[in-house]
Amino acid sequence: QVQLVESGGGLVQPGGSLRLSCAASGSIRNLNVMGWYRQAPGKERELVARTTTTGSTDYADSVKGRFLISRDSAKNTVYLQMNSLQPEDTAVYYCNAVKFVINYWGQGTQVTVSS
Repeated sequence: QVQLVESGGGLVQPGGSLRLSCAASGSIRNLNVMGWYRQAPGKERELVARTTTTGSTDYADSVKGRFLISRDSAKNTVYLQMNSLQPEDTAVYYCNAVKFVINYWGQGTQVTVSS
């Protein structure tokens, strides 16, 4: 089993920044992919960004140039630096880790962008 614990969500004004963290524990070997998804009210969960053990990254078009994903393997933690936040970024953000073909999810952290 893999446990994922997110932190760093909150309320921010448009144009502001937040940094999300996700710490993995448990059976953390072979976590090939770690990333972030989000789900806004009434919408499906969507990929925000992900990174692999080889360092490759993948971003949703809507966040390219504004969000940056990084991974600290020594701390088993993945980060999402979110800049130039807009109201449409408001959602619950979920950490995701993939081990072989199994997906693990965190409990989610709320990000609200509002003036």
